[in-house]
Amino acid sequence: MPKTPVIPEGTGKPLAPYLPGVLADGVVYVSGTLPFDKENNVVHVGDAAAQTKHVLETIKAVIEKAGGTMDDVVMNHIFVTDWANYAAVNEVYATYFPGDKPARYCIQCGLVKPDALVEIATVAVIK
Repeated sequence: MPKTPVIPEGTGKPLAPYLPGVLADGVVYVSGTLPFDKENNVVHVGDAAAQTKHVLETIKAVIEKAGGTMDDVVMNHIFVTDWANYAAVNEVYATYFPGDKPARYCIQCGLVKPDALVEIATVAVIK
């Protein structure tokens, strides 16, 4: 099965050997996405809601580059550094998935940069 790299315009260089997304057989796999600017600096330090919006906008750009929309998302893997931010993350998250919700899970863990409060990885099936 062939796979196609999915790299939206303006994407910075990743911190590690990975692509922002990969399209394979109509499925878009979006790598774990952190609230980074193009230089891999954390944006909106201390603001979980703003970081979540930034992450979801980045994910949206990957999915749209692959030819899909956020309605095509079937699974999200959410990582938060503190359960105290869970409500803020969910409030923003709900605005990106107003209709039928994708499956998901959420865990608390440490992230690659201490100022990052949320990371999301996504799977979307392009219709």
